[in-house]
Amino acid sequence: MEHCVFIHTNERQMLGALVAKHALKRNSPNADKFDVRLIHTDDHPFLRSYEGKTFLRDGVKRVWRNDDLQSFTPLRFMPPELMGYRGRAVVIDPDIFAVGDIWELLSRDMQGKAILCRYRSGVKRLFRFWASSVMLLDCAKLTHWRCAEQFGEMFEFKRDYMQWISLKLEPQDNIGILEDRWNDFDHLGPETRLLHNTRRLTQPWKTGLPVDFTPAERHRLFPPLGWIMRARRHLFGQHGMLGRYRRHPDQNQEQLFFGLLRECLDQGLVSEDLVRDEMRQNFVRHDAFEVLERTPPLAA
Repeated sequence: MEHCVFIHTNERQMLGALVAKHALKRNSPNADKFDVRLIHTDDHPFLRSYEGKTFLRDGVKRVWRNDDLQSFTPLRFMPPELMGYRGRAVVIDPDIFAVGDIWELLSRDMQGKAILCRYRSGVKRLFRFWASSVMLLDCAKLTHWRCAEQFGEMFEFKRDYMQWISLKLEPQDNIGILEDRWNDFDHLGPETRLLHNTRRLTQPWKTGLPVDFTPAERHRLFPPLGWIMRARRHLFGQHGMLGRYRRHPDQNQEQLFFGLLRECLDQGLVSEDLVRDEMRQNFVRHDAFEVLERTPPLAA
């Protein structure tokens, strides 16, 4: 099929990816016009081959860990290869949930651009860092994307992870701006098309679990904070002293996720055994079934 949505994920965010896949089809009256495929870290051995090796991230040397919450991020550069450098693709993180029709994005006029995406928020927006967590791709224009090869360049210190992931290494005239509603950062409103639970600390399915993501260690506006975070890692380990995931401040976003999960369970897209296994591994909050019981069904 000439149009496909790719969700890249690892085992820690697998339940989110399955719920995201359901939401894409559920909320599109054009669901027969596109495929949805998962790109899983386990299917790409080149990631495992660099376990424990040092790479460059925002000018700081870090150690690659495949068990990090976001070890899937390099795979967002794989869709053009997987599409044979043909057709259109949208790639999204596994913590992004459609509340609108993704076909509107897949079929839009790209005005000759190779990539459409929005800017990141906060300080990174000031520095014009792109949010590659949602990208509309014209695959024929991205024949220079070679994910495994370019991933390897990070460990030769030829490629900085942050520069790569923020599309700073792309010709900037190849990139067009996407409206924020297609990658709405922790905001769910009438205009939202893709809700992104981007603030990892408050992802609704993680509440109460020990934090298992790697925080930034460089802060452009207040460098001492980066020094503190590096010292924390050296003294207490990768996730030491990071605390626990908190409840999302917007109850509607929690209810959206668990409403979608309820539908996945009812339709056999996700099994109860899978959810319990995710809970056992600390990938999903331990009160998930209690939350499901009090979550109202979603509107049709």
